[in-house]
Amino acid sequence: MIFTKYSNTLRWVIVAASLIIVSLILWKTYEFFQHFKEEERTKMENWSFAQTEFINSDDDATNLDLTLKIMSSNETTPMLVINEDGSLNSFKNLDETKIQDSLYVQKLIAKFAEENRPIPVKLGNSIASTIYYGNSPLLNKLKYYPLALLLIVFLFGAVIFFFYRSTKNATQNKLWSGMAKETAHQIGTPLSSLIGWTEILKSENVNPSYISEIEKDIDRLQTITERFSKIGSIPTLELADIKKETLDSYDYLKARASKLIDFEIVMPESGILVNLNKQLYSWAIENLVKNAIDAMKGRGKLIVEIVEIDSTVKINVTDTGKGIAKKDFNKIFEPGYTTKKRGWGLGLSLTKRIIEDFHYGKIKVLHSEKDKGTTIQITLKRA
Repeated sequence: MIFTKYSNTLRWVIVAASLIIVSLILWKTYEFFQHFKEEERTKMENWSFAQTEFINSDDDATNLDLTLKIMSSNETTPMLVINEDGSLNSFKNLDETKIQDSLYVQKLIAKFAEENRPIPVKLGNSIASTIYYGNSPLLNKLKYYPLALLLIVFLFGAVIFFFYRSTKNATQNKLWSGMAKETAHQIGTPLSSLIGWTEILKSENVNPSYISEIEKDIDRLQTITERFSKIGSIPTLELADIKKETLDSYDYLKARASKLIDFEIVMPESGILVNLNKQLYSWAIENLVKNAIDAMKGRGKLIVEIVEIDSTVKINVTDTGKGIAKKDFNKIFEPGYTTKKRGWGLGLSLTKRIIEDFHYGKIKVLHSEKDKGTTIQITLKRA
């Protein structure tokens, strides 16, 4: 209980601590980069000093071992020694074939001058040449280390986010499943009583038409109870004719809808066998049809079409309503999303779960145009 109470605060503390740690690592990396850069400059200044000593030495000087060792010690840092007249004096750690191109040399000079401040080589009181040097391969690699670190942190954060999101969704699904089972259980008690009362009414010579209508409502309540009980558990699928099941739901809704809606159904003559859970599939169709009726505000044309394509069957529900913005094509299937003043925003999300999670099919907005209508398509595999 205490952990749940402070879990949100703890989450933000962990995020803040992570940001601080990452910031410190990046700062230390930057400091190390600058320190390494200073060491390279010191090395190049020593090389410049050795070059000056070599130029100023007598021709017969014999004690130049240290100078020559310093001059030959640079094996990684690319460098150019440019005379005062602009000609190339010498170079190190560069491609010998490319260095013959004067334009290439000028580009290198500009690049090296931007990366590091040039170092003059003095001969007495005058400047004999200038050393231009770039970053060593190791230093260039270090430049990308912070980016690599940020990428790792980003990927790690993404993994945590998706793990948290999937855990949250799993918790919500368990909650909805539990509520569905409890709802089915709660409806079951008064439903049994209603069935008993119906039998009593039959023995009392009540008008049979009244009893018939009551029995229709009882059958409807039983269907709803079965639906909720199956949502709360893994439903079983059985071979069924999708044409018949769709037509049953279509006829039921057509008889109870506004007379201002022009209903039309298009389907092949022969039956199509699909692995279905009849109660849940009819619930999905009813949700789509009711949603279409709401979109048309009780006036318009509604078409339900069944099409066979290869090994799949597609059920299209088309209305002439207000349409859906393209940016909301996926959003309408999210739990809680609704454009109605009254509504929970669960109908289409429940339909998506029935089709994709229970029947391993697909549901999507196939087409929609503002003030002209929408087509939502269900795709299922044939048996």
